Amino acid sequence: MYDVIIVGGGAAGFYAANQIAELSPDLKIAIFERGKTVLSKVKVSGGGRCNVTHGAFLPKELTTNYPRGEKELLGPFHKHAPMDVMGFFEERGVPLKIEEDGRVFPKSDSSQSIIDCLVGEANRLGIQVLKNSSVKDINKTDEGWQVTTMNKHYQTKKLMLTTGSNPKIWKQLENLGHHIIPPVPSLFTFNITDERIKGIQGISTFATVEVLSKKKFHTDTKNLNLKSKIKDDAVLYADGPLLITHWGLSGPAILKLSAWGANMLHDYNYSFRIKVNWLPDYTTESMEAYLKELKGVEAKKTVMRTNVTELPKRLWKRLVEAANIAPEERWGDIKKEQLQALAEQLTAASFKVEGKSTFKEEFVTAGGVDLKEIDFKTFESKLHPNLYFAGEIINVDAITGGFNFQNAWTGAYIAAQAIAS
Repeated sequence: MYDVIIVGGGAAGFYAANQIAELSPDLKIAIFERGKTVLSKVKVSGGGRCNVTHGAFLPKELTTNYPRGEKELLGPFHKHAPMDVMGFFEERGVPLKIEEDGRVFPKSDSSQSIIDCLVGEANRLGIQVLKNSSVKDINKTDEGWQVTTMNKHYQTKKLMLTTGSNPKIWKQLENLGHHIIPPVPSLFTFNITDERIKGIQGISTFATVEVLSKKKFHTDTKNLNLKSKIKDDAVLYADGPLLITHWGLSGPAILKLSAWGANMLHDYNYSFRIKVNWLPDYTTESMEAYLKELKGVEAKKTVMRTNVTELPKRLWKRLVEAANIAPEERWGDIKKEQLQALAEQLTAASFKVEGKSTFKEEFVTAGGVDLKEIDFKTFESKLHPNLYFAGEIINVDAITGGFNFQNAWTGAYIAAQAIAS
């Protein structure tokens, strides 16, 4: 018999358990973890450095990084924000640093610092950690809850689920009457096979990227012999560093699109077109005007060898080739059509996306427990008293940068306050 069982030995589970034990030392608390090790996602996050949170200290500003959960998290972030999380770790001997892009890491640059802190606190506070304890069943009882593993039944007054994207737990919650928003991948990179970016992986440059609509329309409904034209509307937009990889495009700009467009891109079956502006300070028209000026000024120089932009040289050469400009052609000799084609390649380059790749080990899903069924003052189920949630089990997800961890810390803290009181 326990006072509190937390299912899920990840960031939210350990953070909640430690907070509850600090507030109410007499409670008997256990963490159930299905795997052999705990905090495995913390271990690999941020390339093994653990991107603990983000230095966005205004709750309203912080919420804008959550495609799902923006409205619901505003109140919780007033109660427990990045500064509070940083305080928690620093008070326990883990100094942190804020990098230029706002991401927060331990000064050790090792996720093990965070793991050692959370596990060390759990040991100090007498929290039981049961590994290899996959939960098979959850049932309500008169006293609270019964949690069943492979060969044992456990009783608890209060139950907290921090199991992340676990379909088996979601299924059990559906059996209890909760509505689960179907999970789809978020935070992924775009698979693109295109000569313009083939073999130049590793290049990174600031760009804007648009996802184009797949809806079709007839230009002339009276003449049905006319083929449908694809409507060239942008349905998603992001800017930021764009990274050319072995398999296509990645980087913050792409990851933002994958998060905000998680459901739509899933509906597209990850087959769609994007438009890239490699030089966001220019439109196609203003770039064409600039190139016309260069045609007069740099007439005797070859186009390929005179990179007149801030683009990496290898990328510039590929885009010049794509505009049908030969290696030895001079600025003064290129035709109007070539000039227009180059302006388009630089500011409105179209790419076909066919598929996605998981972003490193930081797999995130959109979907989970319907937010309408959660009381965000306590993170308690509105359907079942003494049932609490935190982390990715609920339909909240964020762009990359420490925001998904912040959701986990905040939910865990607020649920812990409610449970301990």
